[in-house]
Amino acid sequence: MQGFQLEIFPEGPVLIQRAIEIWQARSAAAIRERGRFTVVLAGGNTPKKLYAALAQTPGIPWQQTWLFWGDERYVPPDHPESNYRMVRETLLEQIGIPAAQVFPMPTQAGDPLRDAAEYEATLRQIFGAECPSLDLVWLGVGEDGHTASLFPDTAALQVQHRWVTVGQKGQEPRLTLTYPVLNQAAQVVFLVTGANKAPIVKEALTTEAHLPCQRVNPRGRLLWLLDAAAAAQLPLPCVPLLS
Repeated sequence: MQGFQLEIFPEGPVLIQRAIEIWQARSAAAIRERGRFTVVLAGGNTPKKLYAALAQTPGIPWQQTWLFWGDERYVPPDHPESNYRMVRETLLEQIGIPAAQVFPMPTQAGDPLRDAAEYEATLRQIFGAECPSLDLVWLGVGEDGHTASLFPDTAALQVQHRWVTVGQKGQEPRLTLTYPVLNQAAQVVFLVTGANKAPIVKEALTTEAHLPCQRVNPRGRLLWLLDAAAAAQLPLPCVPLLS
């Protein structure tokens, strides 16, 4: 992994507040420069807390915000495990964002490859032929080192000429953005909490283990936001707790 920044917070609520500050700062800069703010959303419990907090945060410029998804389980959009459903229930139903600026991954064709191609076509229609430079990408990391739906030892890790592909968790297909898109972003933030993530955080940030998450090296800023539990196994010089 190339250069990254690390911020560690004593507990989850403080970390979520910092994540909101990052959202607001990136949003203000992007809207000032280009008139819109493009964000890639992640699934998982910690991002869910962020979205719930954002829904209660005044002054977010939702009319200029465009939302995309980093990955999606191949389930219907109303399925309990759907990332889209989670975002809809925690965020979208609470805010005034135009529906035309919300781009969930399609999962209805019965063919993951076809749906991946459809989502890529949507991105190309919005951003043109050049790989999009998204303003802010939120990611998590699994206990096996995966991020988005880029799992260890799967074909999706090698995809370089597509923007969207099919990731594979065992026999379960998922849609996922590819490294070329993730690594073109202006800022990527890994949002990681909990003691169960401490071993993989240590491995990812202190070794060359060739984990999927270690291949995220954006052209812009790379930031890991951790709570104290997730950072517990990092070497002591790495872990000044921020308040």
